[in-house]
Amino acid sequence: MNFQKPAEGILLNNDYGGAKNYTVVCDCGYSDHDHRVWVEADDFGITVTTYTKQKTNWWSKTRWHHIWTLLTKGYIELEGDTVFSKQQAFNYAETLKAAIKDVEEFREAKQRKKLEDNKNEQN
Repeated sequence: MNFQKPAEGILLNNDYGGAKNYTVVCDCGYSDHDHRVWVEADDFGITVTTYTKQKTNWWSKTRWHHIWTLLTKGYIELEGDTVFSKQQAFNYAETLKAAIKDVEEFREAKQRKKLEDNKNEQN
C-alpha cells in the first residue's frame, strides 16, 4: 500500500509553517465523526492535538441520570469515533509523520535564524 498525495480522507486546512491543521474525515461520511488534528512546533517541542465532537450515550440513560452523575462524579462519560478505511489509516499515519517532520524543520530553521541574529547583534 502506498501513501497517497493528496491523501484520501486527510484534508490540509492550513499550513502556518510552525503549525499544520488537518481535518480527518470519517469513512462513514457523517461529518460529526470527523476530527481535527493540529501539529505544532514551539520552543519546547512538537505537539499533536486532536479534537473530536463528543456525544453522550443519551439513549441509554435519562436526562436526570446524567445530571445526577455530573453532580456526584463531577463528569459524564462521552464518546467519539472515526472510522478509517485501510488506505485512510495508512495515509493518516504517513501524514502525521510528514507534518511532524515539516514543523520540526521549520522550528529548527527559526532557531538557527534567531542564533544568527543574536550573533550579528553582538558584533
